[in-house]
Amino acid sequence: MDYGPVTNLGAIYLPMNPPERLPEVARIADRAGLEQLWLWEDCFLNSGIAAASAALACTERLRVGIGLMPVPFRNVALAAMEIATLHRLFGDRPIAGIGHGVQEWMAQVGARAESPMTLLREYTTALRSLLHGEEVTTDGRYVHLDAVRLDWPPSSPPSLLIGATGPKTLQLSGELADGTILTAGTSPDGVRTAVTNIRPDDRHDVVVFMMVETGPGAAERLAAQQEKSGGWGVAGDAAAIAEGVESIAAAGATTVVLQPTESNSPPPGEFVRFVAEEVRPLVG
Repeated sequence: MDYGPVTNLGAIYLPMNPPERLPEVARIADRAGLEQLWLWEDCFLNSGIAAASAALACTERLRVGIGLMPVPFRNVALAAMEIATLHRLFGDRPIAGIGHGVQEWMAQVGARAESPMTLLREYTTALRSLLHGEEVTTDGRYVHLDAVRLDWPPSSPPSLLIGATGPKTLQLSGELADGTILTAGTSPDGVRTAVTNIRPDDRHDVVVFMMVETGPGAAERLAAQQEKSGGWGVAGDAAAIAEGVESIAAAGATTVVLQPTESNSPPPGEFVRFVAEEVRPLVG
């Protein structure tokens, strides 16, 4: 496949920030023309659905992604109801991402699956059918539904993304999902390897979270974050970050979402404005 320039650029509002600050950051992103703002549902910080609803309600054109909702956490019918409600309220602006979740956290809440791959396959299959307005009856290892159909399905079936790292989950995402989310720290070579496993068609969205730092002391802050969590990232001005975005896009990403480090320097509002006003014009 011949990969062109990145089509979408976004930024992440880290859940380490208080939820009550999100609406103003979302409004800043919307006014600045940012295409996408992404949220996490990390335990035990904030709800992805509630946070996305707040961000969507106070903006007009901004797309808001949830990357990602852990499937052991929610009954699949509830997830379908939540995603469908977001789309009925806000059209195609919500972006839903699901995945295994962090296994330690899933064990902590008593929801860890013995076979995460089986759960994800059953869950994704049922969720897609429900979001297409179908009646679903299934009796799998983990997913059990008896003649379940949404009363208020989305007016058109929304895209469903899967967060993936290992080859089996990447292959499952390529088979069942409309897009794949690759975690921050994935290098351009890592993106190329992931794309080989996904084997996406032209409609499959490959979303890559890219760890970045900017401003005075950016390299030191990025190095500190990498020491803590590992992975690939870029520190520097808008031009340096845009070059990193282009390298990720050339490796196969269709959407690149810039992830600040936990230092919160610059603050979230300044960061989303920087991405929209300074990095975006430099990206093809």
